[in-house]
Amino acid sequence: MTTYDDSLGVDADDDVTPSSTVADRRSPASTDRVSWASKQPFIVRQPTRPGEGEGESPASGEFNPVARAADRRQLWAGPWRRRAFTGDFVIAFVSFLLMTLLSRQDSIAEFAGYVALSLVAAISWCAALGLLRAYDSRRTGEGPDEFNMIGRAAVLVLVTMALSSYSLGLLLPRRFVLVVVPMVALFTAIYRYVLRLQLHRQRDRGQALMRTIVVGHPSAVDDVVRDLSSVPYHGYQVIGTCVPTMLSDRDLIGDLSVLGSLSDIPQAVIDHQVDVVIVAGSGMSSASLRRLSWALERTGAELVVAPGLVEVAGPRLHVRPAAGLSLLHVESPDSRQGQMLAKAALDRTLGTALFLAALPVIAVSALLVRLSSRGPAFFPQERIGQDGRPFRLWKLRSMVVDAEDRRHEVLDSSDRDGLMFKMRQDPRVTTVGRFLRRYSLDELPQLWNVVRGDMSLVGPRPPLRVEYDAYHDAVHRRLRVKPGLTGLWQVSGRADLSWEESVRLDLRYVDNWSVAFDLQILWKTARAVVRGSGAY
Repeated sequence: MTTYDDSLGVDADDDVTPSSTVADRRSPASTDRVSWASKQPFIVRQPTRPGEGEGESPASGEFNPVARAADRRQLWAGPWRRRAFTGDFVIAFVSFLLMTLLSRQDSIAEFAGYVALSLVAAISWCAALGLLRAYDSRRTGEGPDEFNMIGRAAVLVLVTMALSSYSLGLLLPRRFVLVVVPMVALFTAIYRYVLRLQLHRQRDRGQALMRTIVVGHPSAVDDVVRDLSSVPYHGYQVIGTCVPTMLSDRDLIGDLSVLGSLSDIPQAVIDHQVDVVIVAGSGMSSASLRRLSWALERTGAELVVAPGLVEVAGPRLHVRPAAGLSLLHVESPDSRQGQMLAKAALDRTLGTALFLAALPVIAVSALLVRLSSRGPAFFPQERIGQDGRPFRLWKLRSMVVDAEDRRHEVLDSSDRDGLMFKMRQDPRVTTVGRFLRRYSLDELPQLWNVVRGDMSLVGPRPPLRVEYDAYHDAVHRRLRVKPGLTGLWQVSGRADLSWEESVRLDLRYVDNWSVAFDLQILWKTARAVVRGSGAY
């Protein structure tokens, strides 16, 4: 099954394989090799067990690998889709019906009408989610995407109700519009979050995964495979790769199976019942990529392009057509003035509320610090803020009073590599200080820094002057935004991460921050603090 040659390309209708003068890395095909443009079905003509799968023909021992791959995907996608639809419908119906009961309608006819309206509203809610592909199993497992679809569905339902009320002359109660729809969206988001946790646990056990091949230049493939392997909850199970034919064996990826050259991608999809094909980097021409998309249409596999743009995603990327091309626009983080104002408002309002709520905890903790060891309860320290500006950071004192003078004694005993100093058993930490650090209570006074505007709720941690002076060029970008009380690396492992990984996560945040991303990090921070993971 040939799509194109690795270098010059092959006509779509040619029923040929790559030139025999080049080493062929393909494993034996499980089907007859046919052109991607052929109308011949993908039928495996080899003995199989009768009755094995819906795509089989027991009499002839033949089976359709495309149908079998689709059946395998449905083993987890079908139950998930049914649970999602059932939960969404029940939440919407119960919410609307509950509002009806609270209205205390005396007339049975009026109550029956509201029950019917609740059924229509629940069906409309599920239809809106369906239109926005909220039941597409390939889009599940990603929190921001699901929350975005739920929010858009709520807006769509509100607009539809308003237009229907105006067009048909219906008088809809305001509580249905202003109360129930936001409530349904909130409960749906919570329910989808629970479903997502269940799916993540399945994927951690090696279930509900999408069979994936990554294609392109070995170096680009290696980067994509490494990143996907570190986060299995995304659901990509990389089973092999296809690389350009002209590369030598020493260019291949470690222990990753090479299933063929670039011209063999569609055949590899059929042979190995692949669900997703990820094109890494820019190793394929636009014409080849287009023809590959045509080839994969018949296989049911999804085509995903991972551009060579490292750690930049989300709101900064926009695809816009021009001259028949799909141009990927990368916006500067500083160009999003609306997001910057929203982030500042979130910091001041939520920061002030959290500071006022934390005052009793800070007061009790400060008293315990004063009673347990000599010295002041609070510890001010110079830190470097946005664009290298110094400021005074406040913490509850968790160490002995002369800890800074004794820093040189333990500097060589750091449990962290790189510039950041951390010790699991730092002798300078007091007994009360160890408890405060365990649950990050010593960081609570920094909420005052957030209220003052020195810091943000979310951002890279502010470095010491000695750490800042040792930064190389790339690391300076950490301070392109305000330092934060918490950040991406804090919710990804906290002090258990290496210095290189911490910097990589901070730079990813600087390049991709958004208000929604901040809220997600704050939610994960609460879980990390309760568990005390990576804190010492």
